[in-house]
Amino acid sequence: MEQGVAFCPHCAAPQIRVVIAEAATAGVAFPDATLNSESSVAANSVPMLAISSPWSLAAKPCALAAMIAAVGMVCKLVVPVIAVIGAGFLAVSIYRRNNPTAPLRAGTGARLGALCGLFCSAMTAVLGALRVVILGEGNEIRKTMLEIVQQSASHYSDPQSQAALEFLRGPAGLVLFMVVLLIFAFLMFILMGTAGGALGAAVLGRRDRS
Repeated sequence: MEQGVAFCPHCAAPQIRVVIAEAATAGVAFPDATLNSESSVAANSVPMLAISSPWSLAAKPCALAAMIAAVGMVCKLVVPVIAVIGAGFLAVSIYRRNNPTAPLRAGTGARLGALCGLFCSAMTAVLGALRVVILGEGNEIRKTMLEIVQQSASHYSDPQSQAALEFLRGPAGLVLFMVVLLIFAFLMFILMGTAGGALGAAVLGRRDRS
């Protein structure tokens, strides 16, 4: 057949095909479809990532309550036991106000209180260290620790106890004593915060059980 003839003179079949054009179109459409699909996935995933997680919702009220309690303790305005238990209760109260529809159970309150106690321990340690540095209370603290060791030494007369207490009177012993006190305070803060959070959940979560 002659070149350029559109139809067969015998059967009238079309002789000009656009296979290459269709393939190119398909080739162009495929990346566009992929991009559109990826854009759709990204558009759907961004709002999900932007939603605050339960930990972020809990961290803010716990940090705020812990900061209030830590400042009160460092400034010697409130007793540590009352401050930490009250901080756990306050953290649950703020959490309830920010999330009025969220169920509030004793376990939730206890976890909030424990997190608040953790924050309160860290903040108190930092603020207390700043107070010691700014006000120069290092010698006073060392004197108090030596008095505690001396009082303990008066209750134990056996040689082994006296040797251990003598070690605590030295610089290395005082550092060890301070570390032990910080660990003990850390555990007590978490326990007291947990108690305060559970108490807050019991008081503020009554309407969830009614």
